[in-house]
Amino acid sequence: MKIIDILKGDHKPFTSFELVPPLKGSDINKLYSSIEPLMEFNPPFINMTAHRDEIEYRQAPDGTFRKITVTKRPGTVAIAAAVMKRFNVEVVPHVICGGSTKNEVENLLLDLNFLGIQNVVALRGDAVPGEKYFAPTPGGHKHSNELVEQIARMNRGEYLDDTIKEAVPTDFCVGVAGYPEKHCEAANLEMDIEYLKRKVDAGADYIVTQMFFDNSKFFAFVEKCRAAGITVPIIPGIKPISTVRHIELLPQAFSIDIPQELMKELVKCNGNAAIYDLGIEWATMQCKDLLARGARAVHFYTMGKADNIREIIRKAF
Repeated sequence: MKIIDILKGDHKPFTSFELVPPLKGSDINKLYSSIEPLMEFNPPFINMTAHRDEIEYRQAPDGTFRKITVTKRPGTVAIAAAVMKRFNVEVVPHVICGGSTKNEVENLLLDLNFLGIQNVVALRGDAVPGEKYFAPTPGGHKHSNELVEQIARMNRGEYLDDTIKEAVPTDFCVGVAGYPEKHCEAANLEMDIEYLKRKVDAGADYIVTQMFFDNSKFFAFVEKCRAAGITVPIIPGIKPISTVRHIELLPQAFSIDIPQELMKELVKCNGNAAIYDLGIEWATMQCKDLLARGARAVHFYTMGKADNIREIIRKAF
């Protein structure tokens, strides 16, 4: 079932989750064990992140360095197939621009289509680790709206090889990312929303936001999107703070703010256990407020951890 149809359905608010595939060499049961505790909430879909290959320089015995390409996680198709085989849930793979040519993207989408997957999230992806700015792969997309356009063309039966006649159209529902506090590379929020509108105009069906800790920023973001002519559903994304490291890591990694009210409480915490409990309390408050103000769904960034997410859902939904 398509995510847009789920969002438009007549049902009570629901939860969805985003998980990170296990590292290469890890047991698939590690992924299953991160999903199973969440299935009690009957999520209609689970997002699976994608990760581009990385470049590393490794020293040879003679002292020289070799540039090698390292794949650190299993492929999107394999992960999607494994989850579909085990669980009765829609799998929403992330498809990214980084590290792929347009032809490689097309082949990935065809594989997902053959699996019967109808939903994807189209993202630009991050820069290669160690590089400050994103650089597209030669023959690849520079911006995520270009990726959305490619998927939309495939949904019309238009493939990169224009000699193919009467090609069977794909039927993907496309999600994209939105940033209530703007993307770290955008000049300002207004420009970032303009870029977001390009993705929607290209064919995106719905938006999932980056995590945030201040609901007022989410609601202001939605208002600005609507004023800009963006009418598709916008799903808020939530992640509870759970460790001391999160206080520094999350703002740096995702270019988001921790509101002063939350920081005042965090600095009072004596260690990770207290921060973990406070993170649950704060995220629960966020969810209750979002639901009270009309949110149809809340998307949780689990980072492979389920216990605090389960407690938040039980308290808020």
